[in-house]
Amino acid sequence: MNILSVSTMDSGGGAQSVAVSLFREYARRGHASWLAVGARRRETDHVVEIPSKRAGGVWPALCRALARPFAPGPDGIGGSRRWHTYFNELVEPVNFFRKRFGHEIFDYPGSRRLVELIPNSPDIIHCHNLHGPHLPRGGYFDLRFLPDLSARLPVVLTLHDAWLLSGHCAHSFDCERWKTGCGACPDLSIYPSIRRDATALNWRVKRRIFARSRLHVACPSLWLMRKVEQSILQPAIATSRVIPNGIDLSLFHPAHRAEARRQLGLPAGARVLMFAAHGVRRNIWKDYDTMRAALALAAERLTDRETLFLAVGEEAPPETVGRARMVFVPPQDTPETMALHYQAADAYVHAARAENCSLAILEAMACGAPVIATDVGGIPEQVRDGVNGFLTPPQDARSMADRIVDVLTDSDRHDRLSAQARATVTKRFSLETMANGYLDWFQQIARR
Repeated sequence: MNILSVSTMDSGGGAQSVAVSLFREYARRGHASWLAVGARRRETDHVVEIPSKRAGGVWPALCRALARPFAPGPDGIGGSRRWHTYFNELVEPVNFFRKRFGHEIFDYPGSRRLVELIPNSPDIIHCHNLHGPHLPRGGYFDLRFLPDLSARLPVVLTLHDAWLLSGHCAHSFDCERWKTGCGACPDLSIYPSIRRDATALNWRVKRRIFARSRLHVACPSLWLMRKVEQSILQPAIATSRVIPNGIDLSLFHPAHRAEARRQLGLPAGARVLMFAAHGVRRNIWKDYDTMRAALALAAERLTDRETLFLAVGEEAPPETVGRARMVFVPPQDTPETMALHYQAADAYVHAARAENCSLAILEAMACGAPVIATDVGGIPEQVRDGVNGFLTPPQDARSMADRIVDVLTDSDRHDRLSAQARATVTKRFSLETMANGYLDWFQQIARR
């Protein structure tokens, strides 16, 4: 088959990682696999960048000239990124003011040339995240193009969050206004944030787009699919599947804990806990405060040895948390070094406020680290309480601390959970299983 995948970038974690892994796996199995991205970071065959509109004239040239000195870099001045973004947004004054009034911007005409970017017309277009507020232009895909595109070719849409269902946010936490029309938004700062409350308008625009579209919708968790079924996206669905995320088991696997610690320079005799997320302390989807409190409570009871907590995904000075030591580790560049951290850990702790199908949890389980995680979103579909890890109520530091102690002080329980964690990922969450799910579905769609 000729498969065109669409994603924000060709590198990064989360949804971007899933898109790249599938793009490579399709090619490895002999399919003509292409990846179109909003921003291309690497020189890779069959990866193309969706062109952005470059406004011409004196005004755009002036704005770009003003933005240039503030370009982020090692020599950047204070606040440079904010001013760089500000002047680049002014290149297109209409969109600049629309953003100020809270409108979501879909004016990315380069995405309408999507099919022209590869030599032959694709049999399937597999879209991942279609929003990209972190990209230079604040996005890359014109959502209004979906009705035309889905009328011409089969479009498979994998939701990695709930942005398509709402007036602005990627996850709504306890708010259910997305079911009935948004408006009077309780929190405009939730990613992707907007300046003013135009959520009702944004929601109606999306509803009109979906009403004219015909899409094949996938979700990595049953939790998210149930939300889709109650949303404005439901009328657009031709077929749907729950296909969990998968990871490469040749990269993430158990290894000798002492050797992993030696390579990382960690104390061999310490109890080592781990957590991984982009921007550990500032990540809105994760509950750092609960995790930190749980660590302090657990360390009070684990007095025979040093307790060390590895917070991977942020660079910051080490901290003392009660009797424990928290060490911040910068984002890791390769999956091999990431796997080394999981292999060095006695257990993986994951306090989340919202979660779809966590790759970090799967990677930890694949490396044999028992997981203690909050019972939210799609996490219960990954972690079975008492079988391959433990689930705790959200924002309950004491319950999380109790489970940490249970895992670290009972070696038989630890080993049993570790073995079951690896077995679960091998059976249900491998890259091979995920690719099989998509390719079998693609064949069915193509035959229609």
